[in-house]
Amino acid sequence: MSEFQFGGQFLWHPTPELIAQSNLQRFIQKHGLGSYNELMRRSTTDIAWFWNTVLCELSIQFYKPYSHVVDLSQGKPWAKWCVNGEMNIVHNMLDKYAGTEIDNRLAIKSEIEHGTTRALTYEELRGQVNKMAASLHSLGLGKGDAIGVFMPMVSEIVIAMLAIIKIGGIFLPLFSGFGAAAIVSRLNDAEAKALCTADGNYRRGKFCAMKPIADEAAAQIPTLKHLIVLEQTAGDAVSVPSKETGKVLSLPYKTHSWHTLLNQTSNIEHQTCVTSAEDPMMIIYTSGTTGKPKGAVHTHCGFPIKSAQDMWMGLDLHPDETLFWMTDMGWMMGPWEVFGTLLLGATMMLYDGAPDFPAPDRVWALVDRHKVTALGISPTLIRALRRHGDEIVHRHDLSSLRKFASTGEPWNPDPWMWLFQNVGRERLPIINYSGGTEISGGIVMGNVLTPMKPCAFSGPLPGMAADVVDENGKSIRGKVGELVIREPWIGMTRSFWKDRQRYFDAYWSRFPDVWMHGDWAAVDDDGLWYILGRSDDTIKIAGKRVGPAEVESILVAHPQVSEAAAVGVPDPIKGEALVCFCVLKKDANGDMDASTALRTSLAAELKGNVARDLGKALAPRDVFFVPDIPKTRNAKVMRRVVRAAYIGEKLGDTSALENPAALDEIRRVAGI
Repeated sequence: MSEFQFGGQFLWHPTPELIAQSNLQRFIQKHGLGSYNELMRRSTTDIAWFWNTVLCELSIQFYKPYSHVVDLSQGKPWAKWCVNGEMNIVHNMLDKYAGTEIDNRLAIKSEIEHGTTRALTYEELRGQVNKMAASLHSLGLGKGDAIGVFMPMVSEIVIAMLAIIKIGGIFLPLFSGFGAAAIVSRLNDAEAKALCTADGNYRRGKFCAMKPIADEAAAQIPTLKHLIVLEQTAGDAVSVPSKETGKVLSLPYKTHSWHTLLNQTSNIEHQTCVTSAEDPMMIIYTSGTTGKPKGAVHTHCGFPIKSAQDMWMGLDLHPDETLFWMTDMGWMMGPWEVFGTLLLGATMMLYDGAPDFPAPDRVWALVDRHKVTALGISPTLIRALRRHGDEIVHRHDLSSLRKFASTGEPWNPDPWMWLFQNVGRERLPIINYSGGTEISGGIVMGNVLTPMKPCAFSGPLPGMAADVVDENGKSIRGKVGELVIREPWIGMTRSFWKDRQRYFDAYWSRFPDVWMHGDWAAVDDDGLWYILGRSDDTIKIAGKRVGPAEVESILVAHPQVSEAAAVGVPDPIKGEALVCFCVLKKDANGDMDASTALRTSLAAELKGNVARDLGKALAPRDVFFVPDIPKTRNAKVMRRVVRAAYIGEKLGDTSALENPAALDEIRRVAGI
């Protein structure tokens, strides 16, 4: 990689009042740590003390106390946590609040695309979860059973999730945009006993049927016994007609109506299953660049604790706040939002629909209408929204906002500055957050104690012994290297489902007893951290390495460019050549569509800008203009898919793509 060149000025500074009221500062003072630096030192050198303290601070209750918080006798990759403890995380999210003031607080605010809103208090949510848990139990489902959830982001998806965990089952979240094949591969791998789905949802004003996809998948899962269908539109869709005869098929599983099943029981005090703290609670699949998806295994004392700790220490979320993260339950930020808000006694905001429908101000309208205090976005979403201008932001009252949070992709400076200046009015911190599904949250994050620079992270989260290393595993600063973690943490995946060796090979095989995450990172002279993209996305041109984020930042700095993706393609002389795909801002599309000369001129200008900033050797071979760039629902740019489509290779797993039609234009410009 090139020498590290990010940095810049501190643009946001915390007020003394914010520091004094912060969860992080109170933690430091309570435990006599003296400073943030002292907290970081002790949290990574005495991990047993730190995670035991976090469990106590979060008031996590156990049916049977753990004998010790961590056991490393089998080595760091196989750390065991809350040893011999018995608990169920749902008890800590709902049961323990019964009869307290939290019971009357809103747990969920929700809105769907055509405008219907709902709200559930903690007491109401607990009652619904108990009824669904009793219903699942009546179907013969229980401890250790994997149950898939393929639903829109509505309140019922949280009810299903918590009911599954409450009965001791294993929650298996599925992206709501999946096709049947993606569902089949995951549910067969987990040997799922049931699937919760919905008749469909709305996207850009059109009804998108989900039940036919669920039906097609369910018929291919031999272990499946039950399909539970939430009807959001008129009608009760529980029978499966044969395409050939119109008759109802005889299938090995039974189909149930959500509402009918729920109303069959009056049990609002269903007993929570006692589980081991290390019993599997969730399998969440991530797509690999090759091979089958990886099922990250998470336990009752793992993922939820890490989620809440990050939200508490990094995001500084308080019980009086409403967190709204634009996400899907199939992406880790969906479960993360549920676990974290409920363990902290705060409120989550759910939205099911397109972020720019029926108008591009939908996100800002949601913040205004639901008085969101913490808004979670991705840099890609901001790049898409900023092309619509400032006026649509300012027509809404955003005074409830206290902070932004972002994850999913590396920032480019221009979109970061637009969010900071035009939406946050230079008052609100942008708390950058980066980690992964296997992490249960973040490795590095911002906070409200330390000043911020554009695109930067304050540093590793407390408890995360992160480092940046060279190819020999030696710590480096001021240069780009591999992001690693030197000590275990409570949220680390316990393995991949039925594939321990793949887990070890993926993270622990490069350097002994060190987790290698697969991201490029750097630390500047002021100690701020930067994530610069996946290390497997690195482009190597004539022996010179460059990360796509460096190139894309230059491209989107142009006033006419909204989004960009940079990939390396085979080149007979240089090994790889740089090819870039750009989406133009809304006001630029007309002229560009009308004039080939203008497009050619702009492409040449962009090539020149990259050559100017990175050197002539790294100038793009081609710059293409496309209407959209392939992204996941959580707005991660799928660069490996962009590259494969352009050079005509097999695309691999594209099941998480939000906009597969974007691939057609990439193939077209490539002449494929």
